[in-house]
Order: sequence, then C-alpha cells, then structure tokens
Amino acid sequence: MDITDIKAAQDRIRPYVKRTPLEYSESLSKRLSTRVHVKYELFQKTGAFKARGAFNKLLLMTEDERGNGVVAVSGGNHAQAVAYASEVLGVDAVIVMPQSTPQVYVDATRGYGATVDLQPSIAEAFDKVKTYQNEGRVFVHPVDDSQIMAGQGTVGLEILEDCPEATDVILSIGGGGLAGGVSTAVRSLKPQIKVWGVETVGADAMTQAIAAGHPVELAAITSIAKTLGAPYVSDATLALTQKNLESVTVVTDAEAVEALTFIAERLKVITEPAASCTLPAAEKLRDKFTPDSNVVLILCGGNTGIDDLCRYVS
Repeated sequence: MDITDIKAAQDRIRPYVKRTPLEYSESLSKRLSTRVHVKYELFQKTGAFKARGAFNKLLLMTEDERGNGVVAVSGGNHAQAVAYASEVLGVDAVIVMPQSTPQVYVDATRGYGATVDLQPSIAEAFDKVKTYQNEGRVFVHPVDDSQIMAGQGTVGLEILEDCPEATDVILSIGGGGLAGGVSTAVRSLKPQIKVWGVETVGADAMTQAIAAGHPVELAAITSIAKTLGAPYVSDATLALTQKNLESVTVVTDAEAVEALTFIAERLKVITEPAASCTLPAAEKLRDKFTPDSNVVLILCGGNTGIDDLCRYVS
C-alpha cells in the first residue's frame, strides 16, 4: 500500500463517501496554545472513517466475489461500514459481533440490512469467520488489508488538500489501519509532517506491540473506547506505525471523557471516546508544538449512544 494506491482509492470511492470538513478551532487553539484544526470525520457515512476502507475493498472485489457475499468481524464502526457499503453495492453481508457490542451498533448494523451473528467474545467472533469463509464469503478484515488501509488513507489526502500548512496530525489507533493509511498518505506528500498516535488504557494493543517488538493479543478490552478495542494489531500496521509515527500516547478513559465533554460544549459535536482521546494526547504533546504549528486532530467517529453518553458523564 503506497500513495498511488491511496490516490486510486480516493477516485474509486468518491461517489460513495462524504468529503468531510476540516476547520480551524479557536477554542482548541487557545487551550493548546498553538493553531489547531479539526478533521470532522465523524460526519462520514455511518458516523466514522471506516466507510472509506469498506467501499474501497468491496469495489475492488470481482463480480463473483460479490455474489458470494462478505463476512466481517467488528464490535464497532467497521460493522456499520461494511453493512452500509454492502447495502449500497448489493452485496449480502454477515457481521460477526461480540455480545458486548453496544446495542446502538447492533441496531445500526442490522438497519443497513446485514445479518448479525453475536458471539460470546471477539476471539470467538474471529473464529466464527472461518465457517463463513468456508461457505465462500470474502472476509473483510477490519485492519489487516492493504485495500482497507488505502481507503482509510484518503483522510490524509483531504487533510493536506484543505490544510497544506499542517505540521502535525494526531489520530487514534485501534488496529492501526487509520494510522497506517493516513501516515502513509501525508508523509508521502509532505515528509516533514509529524504523525502522533493515541490509545486509551485498556485498549493499547499498539503500545504493547511496540514494546514487545511484535503484535501482542490483549487478554481483554477494558477501556470504554470500544471502537479502539482491537484485540491485537497486525504485523503490517505495527511496521507502518514504527516507520511513520513519532510516538503513541496512552490516555485514560477519564481524560477522554473530559475531552468529549469539552468538545461537545465548545465544538458542538458529540464524539466517541475513541475520537475525543486525541485532545488529551495533544495536551500531553504540547511541548512538541510551537505557537505557529498547525496541528490537525482527527475526530474519527461519533457513534456514541445517548445511554452511553449519560453513563460516561454521570
């Protein structure tokens, strides 16, 4: 996956996804004492960036592959993205989800016409995929797929189109697909730009992989940032993180919730903790920025249910 693949993905998926806005934020700039811009990817189709990768993957499948249908595993935004892309393109989709998945995600996935198969855990969900693959379905992996990552990388192209003066990009890491795609895009076009990753305590698969030097499977996902809850990263996303990112900052759930509240009050949008965590990470990194830096925070998703929101801030 390189910049050529990402540019081709941008052309391919353009009719199917939104070109989300990027805006300067006075509130965040004052808070961080630098120039801060926000990429509002939470306004993307299905409420998160994942639609980009899903459409790129399905559009590259052969007619026969589409006819056999797809299967995906997700307890979050990838589920909705694959379900939505499949509905639009006329592909039968089965989404295997852990039983701990918030009901808002289950309902939305079914609402896009996909069959939902609930399994006791994310590990058992991945195991169940083999059954569907044996039936001929194509597995649309949430992260470990260069076509998925190329689709996610189109976020990076849009950032530099709208903010060519960007000096830093701060993004969330789940399995590492967004980080891999965006960092490849922006550093290919602007090698001096710095990309910073963020995870939350209890969903820190990339941080643990970096420390170990290889992917590490988490025993459990304990963070409220469920959409960062990949049980492990892949060899490919680990390699891209090591190559392209300056560091990965880990923040607490409490810090993510405080930032979610601030963003809701000042920017007037409700994010997921998996997106709001970029703000406390930026605060921890503020000594890396000058007053003239142009820092871009990617708000990657906004699929927070009202029940969850009330629980977070109670």
